[in-house]
Amino acid sequence: MTALKKLTLTEPELVQALQSKDPAVLKTLYSMYSSALYGVISRIITHTELAEDVLQETFVKIWQSAAHYDHTKGRLFTWMMNIARNLSIDKLRSKDFKNSLKNQDIENNVSFVDEQNKVTFNPDILGVKQLVDNLKPDLQAVLDLVYYKGFTHVEAAEKLDLPLGTVKTRIRLAIIELRRNFN
Repeated sequence: MTALKKLTLTEPELVQALQSKDPAVLKTLYSMYSSALYGVISRIITHTELAEDVLQETFVKIWQSAAHYDHTKGRLFTWMMNIARNLSIDKLRSKDFKNSLKNQDIENNVSFVDEQNKVTFNPDILGVKQLVDNLKPDLQAVLDLVYYKGFTHVEAAEKLDLPLGTVKTRIRLAIIELRRNFN
């Protein structure tokens, strides 16, 4: 359709192209109305990712329901805004959305469980620190950085100015030595 080559279309042209299922109209429709529809959706659904999903669902619904639009009942934008609003409300009422509110991220759960049970990592209680102190100094240094200070193997290698393979070998040797004390 030649009218779609323009950046914007008049409302009757847009409706005609939409109802005739001209695929190019969807891009034009999106560029003209997505910001306004997203504003309506994001006021109802505050989670950004979910609001973006509802925006996409809105355009799919507009595309599928274009034949039902009646210009005598209101403007095209009002009709599209009602679709966006209704889909947003439906999403909030959905069982999936309600269940997602009950679920927490794993990171939040770990710290929540630790706080509730007063869990702390204290190697002195197990006597591990004393066993580590009995290791050779080069093995102690690697274990101290990786296990007690939370360094990655790469970071420990950089800090100790050692090749990564050497750091991994020293960790393995230290663990083997510590296991001997538990057998």
